[in-house]
Amino acid sequence: MVFKHQSFHEHPPTVENEFPPAAALEGAVSDALAAAGGIDATGVHVIAEGSTITLTGSVMSEPEVARAEEIAQSVAGVSNVRNDIKSGRIA
Repeated sequence: MVFKHQSFHEHPPTVENEFPPAAALEGAVSDALAAAGGIDATGVHVIAEGSTITLTGSVMSEPEVARAEEIAQSVAGVSNVRNDIKSGRIA
């Protein structure tokens, strides 16, 4: 069996959206944070710029800060995470 390189009318295919739209990526990261164990992410805000995620807000402890970054980095489409979360929730 012979496989040809993928093409469309003799031109290589083009990718219209290399990265998911910002709103969809923000939603995916927010959903992952909400569903994950080991963190109360109700005070965390997610901002997407391209495939970079910025996390802001506050959580109760330093381990939760690290956990939030791990979770965000694990989401498909995320290439970089900037973690600006503060520990020690401000009332």
